[in-house]
Amino acid sequence: MMDRNALAAVIDQTLLKPTVGYQTAAGWMDEATGMGFAALCVSPFLVPLADQRLAGTGTAVCSVCGFPLGYTNTESKAEEAAHLVQLGCREVDMVMNFAALLEGDDRFVRDDIAAVVRTVEEASEGSGLVKVILETGYLDPSQIERACRLATDAGAHFVKTCSGFGPRGASIEDVTLMRAAVGPDVGVKAAGGIRDLETALAMLEAGAWRIGTSSGVEILEAAGTCG
Repeated sequence: MMDRNALAAVIDQTLLKPTVGYQTAAGWMDEATGMGFAALCVSPFLVPLADQRLAGTGTAVCSVCGFPLGYTNTESKAEEAAHLVQLGCREVDMVMNFAALLEGDDRFVRDDIAAVVRTVEEASEGSGLVKVILETGYLDPSQIERACRLATDAGAHFVKTCSGFGPRGASIEDVTLMRAAVGPDVGVKAAGGIRDLETALAMLEAGAWRIGTSSGVEILEAAGTCG
């Protein structure tokens, strides 16, 4: 089993609840700071607070754009992503326009993703990451494969299973399929319903490079107990 530090380094500890404001978020960030997480993924308006709290740590600030439904106009997604980077984000998790994918408009899907990738890379001077949320609960296996291909063609750094607001969470089958579809050079992030150590480890075994979860602290505590 992975040691606790290695496990922390692949977890995006996440706080995207629509009811959480600055005071609650500040306490949550203070608890997570110093635990070695890959990133703290927070609501867009909380990015400046996270940038302040995480200054000097190895944990990145992550936020979301086009969230959670993906049907925001491309120009709005790109502008939002650029603003997030300017506020301190190093990683942006964007929601793919899965409505367009379901109708077979592959060019639109690819161009939508590419616009965000290009904007993030320019705003971050090449250091930013874009993870594309596919929302696999709406997609069949062939659509998941197609979405992965379009995301990689558009230059995405990661594909991600779910927003946590869709019809279901991540599955081992999703992650296995996504890993096969993107190959060895693009990341896969498993997110949605991952609340315990056993599930997190299974997702990593299936090919995920990152785990998105609101239960990162509990997962690390369980890893420490097992270790």
